[in-house]
Amino acid sequence: MKALVLEEKHRLSLRDFPIEETMGPLDVRVKLHTVGICGSDVHYYTHGGSGIFQVKAPMILGHEASGTVIETGSAVKTLKAGDRVCMEPGIPDPNSRASRLGLYNIDPAVRFWATPPVHGVLRPTVVHPEAFTFKLPDNVSFAAAAMVEPLAVGVHGATKAKIKPGDIGLVIGAGPIGLVTALAALGGGCARVIVADVDDTKLAIAAGLGAITTVNVRARDLTEAVMKETDGWGVDVVFECSGNEKAAAGIFDALCPGGCVVYIGASGEVIPYNLGKAMVREARVEHVFRYAHVFPRCVAMLSSGAINVDPLITRTFSFEESVEAFEIAATSPSGQVKMQIAMPE
Repeated sequence: MKALVLEEKHRLSLRDFPIEETMGPLDVRVKLHTVGICGSDVHYYTHGGSGIFQVKAPMILGHEASGTVIETGSAVKTLKAGDRVCMEPGIPDPNSRASRLGLYNIDPAVRFWATPPVHGVLRPTVVHPEAFTFKLPDNVSFAAAAMVEPLAVGVHGATKAKIKPGDIGLVIGAGPIGLVTALAALGGGCARVIVADVDDTKLAIAAGLGAITTVNVRARDLTEAVMKETDGWGVDVVFECSGNEKAAAGIFDALCPGGCVVYIGASGEVIPYNLGKAMVREARVEHVFRYAHVFPRCVAMLSSGAINVDPLITRTFSFEESVEAFEIAATSPSGQVKMQIAMPE
């Protein structure tokens, strides 16, 4: 089948790719409709790997996806051909200790789309377990459904933060993950969220998402801005979504006593951690690796209107433009939040 293939670092091709997938009794076959471009996909393209995951053979990219069921296994009960769906891209070992504890996202054996050596979904069809395939309400578009995967990261982070109604949150970084985290924080009960970044266009998008105050950290000191907004107390929750070691260095400065820090942004660098500042606040610190048990929540919030991801989708390419799309994404263009690829009808 024709697919977007990462041949090696800095080399993509749109070509026929031999891939065989066996349908099990609990599997469905999905025709892809929309696939989002994630920062991890771009990182594989620009760096040839990420940490322990290195691209050693041609690999199909893409893991943020929606589509339509076209075939079901003999034991599938919840889905049928014609159902519109989104798919959770990580498949754990159901018998692993992590999975049995409910922590399937940190199962060391999890197989995740577009994470070497597992192929992604920038291709016509994919076979996927029924248990990780979720039916869409009629009022959730394919484009919004392809945003469920990144939104799940934000919702997982908001869940880990244990937000209380009326909390004030701070999100560092206004990229796709930062903005879905801001939406999740508001949806989870935050009265207000402060979003910090250096890109005025992204900050303008953030300001239109709800009760959000923005801070361009090139123009204003973030801690001073936060203290002004909170009458000198600090925010209840800080979500670090930038993955930037400099941005994360002062993460406790804006936190109120007894507050919570959630590290979400991935970084290839060592992030400094000021133990003294954390201790005097008795800060609670959480970390996020992907997500678990949140896809149905995300779909429900999109359907109810509690969260609207449409403003984050800033550009859509055709499948034939996939290589160009990744080349543009690799330049980190100003103002672009989420770019998506529309698959052939």
